[in-house]
Amino acid sequence: MTDWLKKALTRKITIKTTRKPQTIQIEPDPKLVIGIKFTVAMTLSLTALQIAHMAILRKWNSEIFSAITALTGTITGIIISQKA
Repeated sequence: MTDWLKKALTRKITIKTTRKPQTIQIEPDPKLVIGIKFTVAMTLSLTALQIAHMAILRKWNSEIFSAITALTGTITGIIISQKA
């Protein structure tokens, strides 16, 4: 499992048996992993756009920042809900 995102979204469940506990790993849906990768890529792209906007125009763009904040909240929410 070399994919860090797939590893972060994998659930580990421990089942208690009479002999010894067993750990089962439940991998996430591939569509979820692709969606998160797209969201991370868009966040990085918007961050680069905000940096370029600040460097060239010397102004803060609140719309770009709002999009970055929304995508960051989406990523965090999905990761937290997937691990629970």
